[in-house]
Amino acid sequence: MSADLPLEEPGRRLNGPDGPRESDVHTRTFRNWDLYFAVVWAGTLAFALGAEHPAWPVRAAAACVFALQVPWYLLVGRPQMVALAPAGPRAVLHVGGAVLLFLVPALLVGETRLATFALVPQCFMLLRLRTAQLVVAVVNVAPVVGWALLWRPQAGVVFLDSVFAVVSLCFSLVLGTWIIRVVDQSEERAALIAELDAHRLEVARLSAANGARAERERFSREIHDTLAQGFTSLLMLVQAVQSELDRDPAEARRHLAMMAETARQNLAEARALVAHGAPADLAGTTLPNALRRLVAGHYYASRFKATGSEHPLPAALEVIALRSCQEALANVRRHAGDGAGVLVSLAYGEDELTLSVRDDGHGFDPLAPHEGYGLRGLRARAAEVGGTAEIRSAPGAGTTVTVRLPVPARSAP
Repeated sequence: MSADLPLEEPGRRLNGPDGPRESDVHTRTFRNWDLYFAVVWAGTLAFALGAEHPAWPVRAAAACVFALQVPWYLLVGRPQMVALAPAGPRAVLHVGGAVLLFLVPALLVGETRLATFALVPQCFMLLRLRTAQLVVAVVNVAPVVGWALLWRPQAGVVFLDSVFAVVSLCFSLVLGTWIIRVVDQSEERAALIAELDAHRLEVARLSAANGARAERERFSREIHDTLAQGFTSLLMLVQAVQSELDRDPAEARRHLAMMAETARQNLAEARALVAHGAPADLAGTTLPNALRRLVAGHYYASRFKATGSEHPLPAALEVIALRSCQEALANVRRHAGDGAGVLVSLAYGEDELTLSVRDDGHGFDPLAPHEGYGLRGLRARAAEVGGTAEIRSAPGAGTTVTVRLPVPARSAP
């Protein structure tokens, strides 16, 4: 940071867009400065009144002028320093008045120069750095020069006072500048911490928004793969019953029983969704058994087979496999055509679980832009665990849906 920068840069002063902002810590601890200034002023008055030269009336007059520092500080200077509002007109006015009320007594009574230790901190608090350095130089040098010209003391006394002035000046400049740099760095760090806090809050907000969006997508897939499919089945069964009531009452009753079972399954799935529990089809059973029941409830010709060494899998993989099978069977009911046969295969591998649903229905052109939400959701489910979903079909050649899910390595017994 160069010395010609204003004190309020880069954040030493807590000025916000709405004006100066008080620092609570600064406000609470400023009484220490009040005490320090009071001690220095009292000591200065004591030294000035107790000096041997000049005569008593001159010392009394100098003390009276110097005593005006107190009301001037309380009325003008202190509010500016407490509010951390440097380099403004009132701040400059206070320093100018304080320097004038210091120089006059200091020219008359040399001991008044002790007040330099109170005036220098105020200069660095209220003025820009370069201006403060210039004023501090005047405060330390001008009283010695003026006093020597006015009273013509001995050369030895002038020399000692000059040495004291130089030492005081160097000390004031070095210490004052160093303190300002430390304060500047502290404020820069505070600004960085505030910025980091703001970024952390933004990250938390975005994470919450992403989490809410992911949860909505999860619920959308769950509802599509369970409740929506169940309601679709119910509608198809209702249509079948309507056409069978007169010509085939036995088949209509069978379809009514299937409607009741489908409704019960939908109710169980709805309760599981609300409770965030495992799918109702997987409750208390294995994945192959759940798929067998699912295939058995499919009212087209369907078969199920499982290969490989069956072993427990993470719940997420079993849910994805079950939901994928439900989606594939729903697509068979909607698009394969009446009487389409279905083969559902589940293959356990060492590092992969493979689910295949193949029908011999109408099929479709995979390149045609007709893919709906269900197939997108099927691929999204598989991608959640690093798996893949592949749809192979051709017009008149049926459709095969293959879902491959990576299986975590099993620990040795």
